[in-house]
Amino acid sequence: MNRAEELNYLQSNTNWDVLVIGGGASGLGVALDGVSRGLKVALLEKSDFAKGTSSRSTKLLHGGVRYLAQGQIGLVFEALYERGLLIKNANHLSKSQAFVIPIYSFIDHLKYGVGLKIYDWMSKRLSLGKSEMISKKRMLRLMPHIKTEGLRGGVMYYDGQFDDSRLAVNVAQTIVEQGGHIANYCSVNELLKDEKGMLIGVEAIDELSGKTFEIKAKMVVNATGVFGDKILKMDNPNAKKTIQPSQGVHIVLDKKFTASETALMIPETSDGRVLFAVPWKENLVVGTTDTLVKKPKLEPQALESEVNFILETAQTYLSPTPQKEDIKAVFAGLRPLAKASDENEKTKEISRSHKVIVSESGLVSLVGGKWTTFRRMGQDTIDVFYKLNFIKKVDSCSKNLLIHGAFKDIDAFKNTIDVYGTDAPLLNDLAKANPEWNQQLHPNFPNKAVEVIWAVREEMAQTVDDVLSRRMRILFQDVNAAIELAPQVAALMKVELNKDTSWEQEQISTFNKIANKYKPI
Repeated sequence: MNRAEELNYLQSNTNWDVLVIGGGASGLGVALDGVSRGLKVALLEKSDFAKGTSSRSTKLLHGGVRYLAQGQIGLVFEALYERGLLIKNANHLSKSQAFVIPIYSFIDHLKYGVGLKIYDWMSKRLSLGKSEMISKKRMLRLMPHIKTEGLRGGVMYYDGQFDDSRLAVNVAQTIVEQGGHIANYCSVNELLKDEKGMLIGVEAIDELSGKTFEIKAKMVVNATGVFGDKILKMDNPNAKKTIQPSQGVHIVLDKKFTASETALMIPETSDGRVLFAVPWKENLVVGTTDTLVKKPKLEPQALESEVNFILETAQTYLSPTPQKEDIKAVFAGLRPLAKASDENEKTKEISRSHKVIVSESGLVSLVGGKWTTFRRMGQDTIDVFYKLNFIKKVDSCSKNLLIHGAFKDIDAFKNTIDVYGTDAPLLNDLAKANPEWNQQLHPNFPNKAVEVIWAVREEMAQTVDDVLSRRMRILFQDVNAAIELAPQVAALMKVELNKDTSWEQEQISTFNKIANKYKPI
């Protein structure tokens, strides 16, 4: 996946079936489904793939136990089905994850025991494992540091876990392999319309060179997540808001606070949400919050109150109790919730289901949704293409499409290089041919220099942030280690991208500013 080649093709081929604006989970899902049906698809992302919300999830593929409790049966059925497909189609980046819910009362014992049996049944043949009631003794064996006062036992169930931004990169590669064309760091300046006011394409700009170009398409899809209203306003200045951004924050701790490979689900926090403590790589990801946000930002920052809320809730269940100085990283993401009709509706009560909206000009906007259902979101959006163009529908083939790197029986969470799946041997060969790239970059992480080279050559990485945040995931695990690594990564990228020393220094400075937002306040 070479950016220069992709950009050249996009600039020289102006007529497409579908043009997707946005390279997060939503946009990638649309493009993936489009190419699976043989459509000519282009995708533009103004920053890096999954730069925003799509790299900042809880790393879970789940139907949503909480959504089941809220009665959102359709959403849960859909998400459980898509969870199973994704774990099958991207098995190098996803797996089944065991969860336990501590039980401190008979009512909770009954509620969660019965509720999770229904969850099992809804999973059908794509179930990841049967839930079961477990004794206090087994609960303590699985979670040796859980608070014991009043503990009656627990419930174990299974959901999915994945690496969100690595999946985004691999989906982008799959789109290219299937005949689509994409580019990051390309933003849309203007929507192009015919004399009747119907949308026929866009004027875009390559953010790295400043060059503008036009792309014409039979359907333009606004899949920009929390920034969707900006494109809608570009189409119609009087357009109503469709998105209610909600900030979710996670903190990253050492695994010692659970001393277990089993994840913990805290069923009800003080604000009525659930809180997860999930082993991820060599760390523990704990979250999340739900805070109303008025204006979306590409690089949101956690509030002190949000970090304190997560810590205080975790301290109720974990022993020894984590303190602020134990936090290795904090990351915040904005959920693109479909705006509720009731202005007073709490964000935790707004449905995570998606909507496909068609404007008078023909602009198609994908609103809401979540990573687990990204493929179905794309399928529903591409279905609209055939209606708008009065063409006989071609059935979607994306549910049977393996994601780039997928490989049978590979465990991406035990060997760092295996997150590359079927590309792993190619990285090993590259390292053997260039021994200087076979060096470990940081004593606390197994990542090697060859991964930086690969990210630039094959995964469209253009900045230090692209590599350390979304290719190697180090910023999301340990902010101080990421800052220490920035000069090494910048030096490697400078040579590979044929840049000068001023670019190198600017990259280090820019990354440090970004990294500071991942430190606890």
